[in-house]
Amino acid sequence: MSDIVYDSKMSDAEGLMWRLEKDPQLSSTFGTVTLLDRAPDFALLTARLLRATLAMPRLRQRVQTAPGNIGAPTWVNDSDFDINMHVRRIALPKPGTERQLFDLASLICADPFDRSRPLWQFTVIEGLKGNRAAIVQKLHHTIADGESGVQLSLEYLDFERDAVQPITPNPDEIDSAREDLRDADTRAADAVRDVLASGLRFPLEVAKQVKELLADPGQLPDASNAAADTFRGIVSQLSDTEAAHSPLWTDRSARRRIERATAPFDDTKAAATALGGTLNTAFMTIATEAASRYHVALDAPVDFLRSSMAISTRTEESGANAFSLVRLLVPTGEMPIEERFHAIQDATAHAMEDSSNTSLDALAALASAMPTSLITRLARQQSQTVDFATSNVRGAPVPLYVAGARLLHNIPIGPLSGVAFNLTLLSYDGHLDMGLNTDAAAVTEPELLRACLTDSIAAFTALGG
Repeated sequence: MSDIVYDSKMSDAEGLMWRLEKDPQLSSTFGTVTLLDRAPDFALLTARLLRATLAMPRLRQRVQTAPGNIGAPTWVNDSDFDINMHVRRIALPKPGTERQLFDLASLICADPFDRSRPLWQFTVIEGLKGNRAAIVQKLHHTIADGESGVQLSLEYLDFERDAVQPITPNPDEIDSAREDLRDADTRAADAVRDVLASGLRFPLEVAKQVKELLADPGQLPDASNAAADTFRGIVSQLSDTEAAHSPLWTDRSARRRIERATAPFDDTKAAATALGGTLNTAFMTIATEAASRYHVALDAPVDFLRSSMAISTRTEESGANAFSLVRLLVPTGEMPIEERFHAIQDATAHAMEDSSNTSLDALAALASAMPTSLITRLARQQSQTVDFATSNVRGAPVPLYVAGARLLHNIPIGPLSGVAFNLTLLSYDGHLDMGLNTDAAAVTEPELLRACLTDSIAAFTALGG
């Protein structure tokens, strides 16, 4: 984890995700359901994760908000840190089906974090059919994004079943060797001084204008008095208040349902290459094809849907989170899947170009000057313009083990943040695991959507010859 920069203060984007959780439907918590060939050695797993907290101090820190929320929240050491509050162990009742597992995982991921403690949790789940087990890993997005979460896993994963285990350092020795961290009160005072010294990131008159625009979004297209291209890009995005397109996915709730699917890596990549595109375009095509088939099956065909796509912006200097979000219209009318692939390839290129002046960091910086109630209102408004969300995370290409158990599949569970479903892909050991996290009020036939996803994978991979 040494290549990730961890600041004591949240970035604007992380602070925004933290504040948005005033609205439970905008939670940014994400997870992974890791299927194992057997139960891991729980004591060994706990020891490895304890060692990981020493290598990655963020796992031993809690969030301290600035007085009045006028500055970014900061990370402070949890003086009552207890590894047993973060690593847990339970068993499924018989018969131990995957449906039971994913229903339980859905509850675990939806359960809010205790904000007085570090924002992560691992739950070992035993009793799965075939003497298998699983680990549900749950992290708040302020700790890590998908890519840095994968890097975190290197702290506790091995490349062979009976690997020599590293010695876990004595926490007292590590703490005494590390530079003393200031207490929460000092950091909060520093946050106030930072704001008073440098002023808000945007002028107060701009903040006032945004408040007025939020009250009447129809004024947004005329709000062009800001000179900076970045602000123009923000205004352009905020002015996009067109409702999501699905005639089926209109309701929202706090109820979740998780499904999963798997695609062969080589066949999917071969099909994408044959069509002159990338694996990411292949993934978007599969997701869009599944959405199209779902609507046709329920006698509600639709020509276009709005999707959001997470794009990595990671560099060597990046912190725990380095991504942006791009929205695009994807074609869902009935057409050959190869034609859909090329249409999505073009739509993605245009969306990337149009969003070049509208980074998540820029939006978050503007949001830092706004009251939380207004920010949540804006975020909810923007989420209503999107039908479904996607994210593609690259994982390990070789077999991995955890505490003596082999990883069979890694199913990522992306946050919904107000959309009908989130489909996240995580590559691992020759296959592409897809986690389908749905809002049960929107996607009323989740098994049908999963079947459509499976059929779309088969149709696309057949293009590889």
